Amino acid sequence: MDNNNSAIYDARQLGTPKMLVLGLQHMFAMFGATVLVPILTGLSVSTTLLFAGISTLFMHFVTGRRVPVFLGSSFAFLGGYAAVKEMAVAQGMTPEQSLPYAGVGIACAGLLYLILALICKAVGASRVMRFFPPIVTGPIIICVGLHLAPSAIDNCNSNWWIALVAIAVVIICNIWGKGMIKIIPILLGVLASYLAAAVTGNVDFSGVKDAAWLGLPIIKENTVFSLFGGADGGLVISAIITIVPLAVATMMEHVGDISAISGTVGKDFIEDPGLHRTLIGDGVGTTIAALFGAPANTTYGENTGVLALTKVFDPLVIELAACYAILLSFCPKFAAVITAMPAATIGGVSIILYGMIAAIGVRNVVENQVDFQQSRNIIIAALILCLTIGIEYSAAGNISFNIGGMSLSLSGLAVASITGLVLNAVLPGRDDSFAQGKNEKLSGSLGKY
Repeated sequence: MDNNNSAIYDARQLGTPKMLVLGLQHMFAMFGATVLVPILTGLSVSTTLLFAGISTLFMHFVTGRRVPVFLGSSFAFLGGYAAVKEMAVAQGMTPEQSLPYAGVGIACAGLLYLILALICKAVGASRVMRFFPPIVTGPIIICVGLHLAPSAIDNCNSNWWIALVAIAVVIICNIWGKGMIKIIPILLGVLASYLAAAVTGNVDFSGVKDAAWLGLPIIKENTVFSLFGGADGGLVISAIITIVPLAVATMMEHVGDISAISGTVGKDFIEDPGLHRTLIGDGVGTTIAALFGAPANTTYGENTGVLALTKVFDPLVIELAACYAILLSFCPKFAAVITAMPAATIGGVSIILYGMIAAIGVRNVVENQVDFQQSRNIIIAALILCLTIGIEYSAAGNISFNIGGMSLSLSGLAVASITGLVLNAVLPGRDDSFAQGKNEKLSGSLGKY
């Protein structure tokens, strides 16, 4: 991984004002996707912000403040929330009453990270990473970006002119900008597009007017603790069985993002501070967030995209973004301001960031010189790509089956991840060089950006 041709900035060398703005940009980069999950599930936006910040700071503590990663809301468990809601409603509950049960499932899913972390610590990350070669992880990351792309387009469809303002500002600032302008293209794109929307009357500020300035970010009824003394045991077990398997896909995403950040920054974070530490940070963060009524956390590719654009790799700017999120979680009025942001603004910025995620997967396959003359590699890549996209855009949108009278739904990404891992393990010709201490290949196992 060679970043010698890039200007790598230390945020503290830029000075306090610029450093604070960089942290703000990272907060905006994660904000759209992070608040979308609670909007879709019925959880609290403020609670989500609070535990996104807390989980991120915990991750930095566990990793010794070495890894510039942000933990935001995970989309991978949306199907789990929907499935639990259907089961709860079938039993006469309201959709809101299903949220704590889903939280139990999410909390247990987070514990799977700790199991994988123990395995990594016991046998070494390289022996675990041999099951995550570029032929598996590259196509998966491509699919992650492509999977997110339709949501960006849907947002843009609300007003393409506003979206184009965001896209144009980001491109102009990043390509032709000088100094600080070149470093904060995402933030400038958001602000310019939001301002254009406000001036043209495309923003509804009624919710901002009615929102309070201060408020507690935790809603007791959404927490797992609200189930104590009156929980439906059967629904608790069903929620766990339904949601926990989805962690396979999110752990894959975690490995991918940490590898991608390693390639972006030019440091092997899987080796130091270690994959086991990043898994602990992500898993514990997810479990704690779920217990208090927030969605599952995951390492955010959006912020990796910002790192790639700005070349500012100092973890301090991510920590500032986390602190901003925590502080703003106590301000319902600010949450209302952000919630009022036009969907087209989020869509315009997301097109670039989601595209960069897919590009990381492409670059991973290319730079690791994956041999597509081997039939096994073609088969693995073909099934990953086709299963993810095919299932996602099928009529059902997932694969559902019954186990013991309970319905289990798996997303296309989850099915493709499991398929890729299994095929790579059983098909002959597997490349086991990961286990031979080739750190340069290990750190680039999921892509260098």
